[in-house]
Amino acid sequence: MRSMSSGYTQRSVDSYDGILDDKRFLCSASVNGIDADIEMIGLNYPHVERRKKLPEPLEKEKAVGLWSIIKDNIGKDLSGVCLPVYFNEPLSSLQKCFEDLEYSYLIDRASEWGKRGNSLMRILTVAAFAVSGYASTEGRHCKPFNPLLGETYEGDYPDKGLRFFSEKVSHHPMIVACHCEGRGWKFWGDTNLKGKFWGRSIQLDPVGILALKFDDGELFQWSKVTTSIYNLILGKLYCDHYGTMRIQGSGEYSCKLKFKEQSIIDRNPHQVHGFVQDRSGNKIATLLGKWDDSMYYVLGDVSAKPKGYDPMSEACLLWRRNKPSCNNSRYNLTPFATTLNELTPSIKEKLPPSDSRLRPDQRHLENGEYELANAEKVRLEQLQRQSRKLQERGWQPRWFRKEKGKDTYEYIGGYWEAREQGKWEGFSDIFGQTISENSID
Repeated sequence: MRSMSSGYTQRSVDSYDGILDDKRFLCSASVNGIDADIEMIGLNYPHVERRKKLPEPLEKEKAVGLWSIIKDNIGKDLSGVCLPVYFNEPLSSLQKCFEDLEYSYLIDRASEWGKRGNSLMRILTVAAFAVSGYASTEGRHCKPFNPLLGETYEGDYPDKGLRFFSEKVSHHPMIVACHCEGRGWKFWGDTNLKGKFWGRSIQLDPVGILALKFDDGELFQWSKVTTSIYNLILGKLYCDHYGTMRIQGSGEYSCKLKFKEQSIIDRNPHQVHGFVQDRSGNKIATLLGKWDDSMYYVLGDVSAKPKGYDPMSEACLLWRRNKPSCNNSRYNLTPFATTLNELTPSIKEKLPPSDSRLRPDQRHLENGEYELANAEKVRLEQLQRQSRKLQERGWQPRWFRKEKGKDTYEYIGGYWEAREQGKWEGFSDIFGQTISENSID
């Protein structure tokens, strides 16, 4: 296997013939498997000290039988099924969205490739980023908390060169919108997960579009694939992602990725294969790898190679998963996910009262106070039943608005400015005793 490309500061590789002629530049040797002059891009931000593990539990957890709770909901939408806090992890769906950006350095590299005139390496790196968001789901069997209407989350990560923000913008259907700004790019999207229980498995079908736009104007859009969790009743619980992901680019190239569905006898699960094609439909490069491990590319159409050809003999590394945490809990959070709900005094004083870090049931669960967590979860779910009435009466999200003529949400700005000034007047205490109607226009 060879490393990623180099030497394109003054060379254009937008023609297929030129790419083949310069293949030695695309896979030049490097000690770490990635080209030295691109390797540090996205990784050279200032260090920020963050926690390495969750607090030690204050109570002993009591297991709960899932079957007794969901047996009457086979074939139904699970969004309305209330589960005990035992089945949650100490993160909300708003924070879960931020996990998609764990490998945001790939976007930084894609931005750099575009500056160097290398649009092929840009879309290959974007494709690797789109796959990397699934890596953190391996071994994660607990569900995130369903946010309350108007709940928000901010991720201010100068050590990644970005600022992330998300808000629950609709209760029925449950929709979460997010917006992230990095150096030379913006990422946004909204997601609605439609989940169904099929007896031994849960199927989650995402509805929504993710978008990535670079400062030079190039735009990429894609949707997520189906996720299923198997062996809910008997056997070892596991998660799988499958389906087709199409990455549409506004420039020369587009990409199609196939997430292979895992079978019972599959000895090599989690495979992802795909290709990049130009506007004429020519396959310019092939992508291959595993969503929980790494992604590689090979120039040209691998399917046209002679029988017996091993694509890994020429494969170039795009992305490799970070090492898992050594200080793990039953939640199997990645080191990055472990930092998302951290609440220090310096962070707390800057947050609006709607931030997920301030949600009491989630905080009690993280601290291992399971009885308190369950009691708070029940209380908040009772409050949440008011949300549908508020929405029907004209409730509007504070930081996002529906785009005209579309079902997607766009960030209208103002959050970080309000945070800078500490202006949270008019914000209701959504985790308190009542839900305010202050956001009704």
